[in-house]
Amino acid sequence: MNKKKLLVPFDFTEVAESAVVHALVTANVLNAEVHVLHVVGKKEDIKESKEKLEDAVNKIKGNVSVGGDAETINHIRVGNIFDDIAEFSAEIGIELIFMGTHGASGWQHITGSHALKVVTSSPTPFIIVQEHKINDSGYDDIVVPLDLHKETKQKLTLVANMAKYFNSRVHVVIPDESDEFLKHTVKANIIFAKKFFDEREIEVTTTLAPSGNFNKEVVKHAVKVDADLIAIMNLQKNALVPLFGGNHEQYMITNEAQIPVLIVNPIEATNPYQVIFT
Repeated sequence: MNKKKLLVPFDFTEVAESAVVHALVTANVLNAEVHVLHVVGKKEDIKESKEKLEDAVNKIKGNVSVGGDAETINHIRVGNIFDDIAEFSAEIGIELIFMGTHGASGWQHITGSHALKVVTSSPTPFIIVQEHKINDSGYDDIVVPLDLHKETKQKLTLVANMAKYFNSRVHVVIPDESDEFLKHTVKANIIFAKKFFDEREIEVTTTLAPSGNFNKEVVKHAVKVDADLIAIMNLQKNALVPLFGGNHEQYMITNEAQIPVLIVNPIEATNPYQVIFT
């Protein structure tokens, strides 16, 4: 059986190092291999960068208590890191990408619009991490905001598969609506979520949060349950500016608690994410 493959775009920053650690811990649980990709501007930089990358990855592996023996494969390419991620991911058969960001103040500056386009249009899910360290046991508590868009239910299979591997607790947060019709939908979502995870023998909690400033309520609840991951669905896959223009997706991706965020893009029919962590 082929090993699962995880990808970390690497630029020698602290957040990139953090992303490698997250990938190593995940690889340890999944028996996966970690591909570390660094992109240079010209061929003349390949040799020096190859040695620098090898030293950096070996140092990271030597400083972790879990995942240090995971198989890592380093790659140097000439081009632009953000233009090449999707192509490289498809070529290698990557199932999950870990990428670092510096938070709200640095998100646009550090990664730029190319990175945002990659994240929002990628067929491969991303886990965006800041400098917050991952537990040796991985993602013990996963928060899942479940709003009234039917597409958000698509991420539950991926979350469930991750939860089975990490033996995670799942915390579903649902907006508390005042409209009577929406209240009925909210109630149906609670029943659906509980049944979905109960059938898979995954510990689940459901919480109603004020629908106003729902993004802040989700992060607040994530902090309360000491969550290790927030799973969100990108509902504006092709609307780059609205998605990252101050709304709840950007708020959660760059949350001040530095909780990593899993980003899943909705799909039309069959769910390719079901192959991940199965």
